[in-house]
Amino acid sequence: MKPAQKNDFPVADVRQYLEPGPVLLVTSALGNERDIMTLGWHTVMEFSPSLVGCMISAGNNSHRLIKKSSECVLNLPAFALLDTLVAIGNCSGADVDKFAEFSLTPQPASEVKAPLIAECHACFECRLYDDTLVDNFNFFIFEVVKAQVASSPKYPQTVHYCGDGEFMLSGKRVSRRSQFRPEML
Repeated sequence: MKPAQKNDFPVADVRQYLEPGPVLLVTSALGNERDIMTLGWHTVMEFSPSLVGCMISAGNNSHRLIKKSSECVLNLPAFALLDTLVAIGNCSGADVDKFAEFSLTPQPASEVKAPLIAECHACFECRLYDDTLVDNFNFFIFEVVKAQVASSPKYPQTVHYCGDGEFMLSGKRVSRRSQFRPEML
């Protein structure tokens, strides 16, 4: 492989290369209040227990609900919900019932009070595992306590945010299982 020619790049834009995880719709609830937010910045942190770190801005209505309830659901939408997840990200749950506004179906979760989104491919019920980085960095560490995934398609076409209003779609999967060494993770 030939070395690639590289040019200087704005550091504020590196997210388009470093944020390849799928965009999620995060649901939260506290008392009679519920919300949905679009989330593009998260990372798997541990396999067992299953830990996921999420950056949720303090200016977001969901931040308050999640901080007070210590739980949420990470809902994985497929490409068909792209326009909906963009629209959800452009309004506040303090002003809009996003389930009604965007014709999404809330379903009861079994381990948390936040609802699942029926139209999403997968739903991961989460409890706050560690909040030591919330006050300084708005970084929540959740433990996935229940997971539900649609049986088909096996690999949905997910949406990935690249910054500046640009998205990419997941593509062709390539296997290297014969070369894989799990102890190297």
